[in-house]
Amino acid sequence: MATPKILIIDDEKHMCWALEKAMRQEGYIAISASNGMDGLKKIKDEMPSLVILDLKMPGMDGMQVLKKAREINPRLPVIILTAHGTIDTAIEAMKMGAVDYVTKPFDLVELNIMIKQHLAVTQLQTEVNFLRSELAKKYGNIIGQSTAIREVIQIIEQVAKTSATVLITGESGTGKEVAALSIHHNSPRCEAPFVPVNCAALPEQLLESELFGHEKGAFTGASSRKPGRFELANGGTIFLDEIAEMPPNMQAKLLRILQEKTFERVGGTETLRVDVRVIAATNRDLRQLIREGLFREDLFYRLNVVQIHLPPLRERREDIPLLVEHFIQKFGTAYKVNSISPEAMSLLEQYDWPGNVRELQNIVERASIICRGHEIQPEHLPSEIQRIHTQKRGIIIRFPDQGLSMEQLEKELIVKALEKSGGNQTKAAKLLGISRSAFLYRSQKHGIF
Repeated sequence: MATPKILIIDDEKHMCWALEKAMRQEGYIAISASNGMDGLKKIKDEMPSLVILDLKMPGMDGMQVLKKAREINPRLPVIILTAHGTIDTAIEAMKMGAVDYVTKPFDLVELNIMIKQHLAVTQLQTEVNFLRSELAKKYGNIIGQSTAIREVIQIIEQVAKTSATVLITGESGTGKEVAALSIHHNSPRCEAPFVPVNCAALPEQLLESELFGHEKGAFTGASSRKPGRFELANGGTIFLDEIAEMPPNMQAKLLRILQEKTFERVGGTETLRVDVRVIAATNRDLRQLIREGLFREDLFYRLNVVQIHLPPLRERREDIPLLVEHFIQKFGTAYKVNSISPEAMSLLEQYDWPGNVRELQNIVERASIICRGHEIQPEHLPSEIQRIHTQKRGIIIRFPDQGLSMEQLEKELIVKALEKSGGNQTKAAKLLGISRSAFLYRSQKHGIF
């Protein structure tokens, strides 16, 4: 691991000298800057591991430097140096992203412990990000830590080693093709082609030609022999998306290739044999389609050797922050966005996502485009998501005809919130948009409990 580099930004030269000496004694690389502009330049050029920043400096003060530093590197840990009289400002700086603060005169041992703790956290975050990126390489872009997604990844890991046919189910936008790619990339067939086919996008005659190829003159416009997708996928994997939309005649031909591994091109007589793994996907209930006579039962059992169900995003909301972070990183270079506000993230976590992960990706990209700063805010989200807060909270009180004083109104709101939350104080406070301690204070003030 590289030796951590500590940057000290302070207009007092003796303070910079003393801290540089102390940092070198601890085994760190130490550099300093005597003003905010020079400090920001060194953050860009030197890429320090941690910054010690004095709040009170002439010209550009510490708060301004902190704001600019966060724009340059949102993950850079910044420890604030402050005098006793400006502790409130230091706390405000922590709200802006500083990791800690010490008051002058400070205990050097305490500062060293603080630095080690925050460097350890940064190192841990770096390792976690590395492991996530490695996991993404290994399993495509399946991102998440929820139980449901961990189970999906475990099944993929097991089935990838085999040549078993796989049926992937799940709503539109849940990432069925990503899962199919993950199976292929982690299988012995990974060096061979992965060939996707959308069964709903092609009419029956064209679909047959696409899958099995055709001979010259097989139909009008067939001016030359064309290999089909099964031929192109030989040795690898073919992914049949929207398999439920495949016409009955084509279902019979697909059944044959699954059973015998053989087929003929359209207009041809030569029987061709291929070694292809089949992965199919659908967002529909195939068993219901079987009952309606729209899907062959024997084909279903041939496809359903291993089934992987991808849960909708609303059933794994704990994965939303990870997905948002991934998409921000994906679009960040193009649109200069590197973070999202807690308020905007909260709205995304509450939304039901009918379009699932695909919809989330589109919304993050849209927000990145219209965001003029570096952080996505609630106003950058679509109106249907911005309205969630109001809808969730609802109207908890109906105003009576007679007027109420502010005191009476506050008490009435607290009582209604308690009723709506079933007496749960934390939930009632959340309904009113205040902290639990503020809720308790107001409740006691009105003699509610």
